[in-house]
Amino acid sequence: MSAPPGWYVDPAHPGSEHWWDGTAYTQSRPAASAASPVLYVAAPYRPPGTSPKSRTVATVLGFFLGGLGIDRFYLGNIGLGVAKLLVGWLTLGIWPFIDWIIIIAGAAHDGDGLPVVNWS
Repeated sequence: MSAPPGWYVDPAHPGSEHWWDGTAYTQSRPAASAASPVLYVAAPYRPPGTSPKSRTVATVLGFFLGGLGIDRFYLGNIGLGVAKLLVGWLTLGIWPFIDWIIIIAGAAHDGDGLPVVNWS
């Protein structure tokens, strides 16, 4: 009874593996390093029922480009973004400012109606 075909670590040479075809070793290669860890970057925590959109990004967009409605386009509120782009200037900056305060306060919602609460 012999071992099934596959790569096996050579006990005499721990840094190499050999291919066993069922009858003899036919190939060699350097062994994969088990000491090298796999890096895992965890996604930021997002409570259930909240938007994946970043409140930080929405705040910065609202501050610099709020008069053009870019913050609302980012959040997925396309209709509000278009309205803000077309008539926001008629409010002399009041609408973009109030909208910016709404985003900072955490009362803004994305296009799916989920609250935008994460600062990440």
